[in-house]
Amino acid sequence: MDKKFTIGEAAKILRVSLFTLRRWDEKGILVAERKNSFRYYSNETIGSYLKNNIFKLGYKWAAKKTGEEPPDIFYCQNSSIFQAKLSKMESEFGRQDSLKEIFSLLVAITGEIGNNTFDHNIGNWPDMPGLFFGYDLNSKQIVLADRGQGIYNTLKRVKPELTNDSGALKTAFTEILSGRAPESRGNGLKYVKRIVEMIPIELFFQSGNAELNIEKNNSEIKIKIARKKIQGCFALIKF
Repeated sequence: MDKKFTIGEAAKILRVSLFTLRRWDEKGILVAERKNSFRYYSNETIGSYLKNNIFKLGYKWAAKKTGEEPPDIFYCQNSSIFQAKLSKMESEFGRQDSLKEIFSLLVAITGEIGNNTFDHNIGNWPDMPGLFFGYDLNSKQIVLADRGQGIYNTLKRVKPELTNDSGALKTAFTEILSGRAPESRGNGLKYVKRIVEMIPIELFFQSGNAELNIEKNNSEIKIKIARKKIQGCFALIKF
């Protein structure tokens, strides 16, 4: 039987206010079931909403002025939890005939981006530690976000001539640095770039106020100033 949640319980799961849930219900964004004038939400309804909105939820979390825990379904408090969820993704993707040629590479670059979060922020989180990690086979999206130091603050310690997020993002994806921490973050993202160029997927990546796109069948890197600054890094992989 599909579990039912009260509006208060659903608000806690979704990290929104009761007012927001009532407004979503009225607008048809997240429709509640009614019983004796009370609103209820099924586990399936909440789960579907979360998966269908992983881009918006992840980006909103990364862009908040102050950190707070994201919905539990997406929150990886530490690397062990991330690895467990990554293994689950690998199992699910491996059962999809349409992904049999690329699922291992999708898992590899997802792991690379996610591991960077923990490798370069342990003990130095500005506010909320951990990683937002979600994926959806229907919309063919993988989303990762953190509220860490960002690439600029990571790389400027070894390349002090960097002056902004755009320069740091370009360095991370194009320049060969040594294998020592913390600059290994940049080398890892060059590996991600190579994989994206090999298979028919797209990558959107933002750190601070700089964003980058690598499109299908086009290895050209496009970096521009983002409309909204985020805390840490955000990645969207479309496959």
